[in-house]
Amino acid sequence: MGKVRTGPVKRISRELLEKYPDLFTTDFQKNKEALKSILNIESKKLRNQIAGYITHLIKVRQRAQAQGERSVEREELIE
Repeated sequence: MGKVRTGPVKRISRELLEKYPDLFTTDFQKNKEALKSILNIESKKLRNQIAGYITHLIKVRQRAQAQGERSVEREELIE
């Protein structure tokens, strides 16, 4: 079981994803570097938590899109 993410980490992550949707990827290291260029976060732990949550959100979105595409393909096969 993982640790619970705090509210500010989630809020900041969602806001950054809305502002810069094309800047982040599923690669944690690249997201860390992108955060360095956008924000001046003194805390390494906080920066890593935000980068990790952004990475998680992007992966969840990609899985949801793939799931949606599969269901559309199934519907086409049924028809």
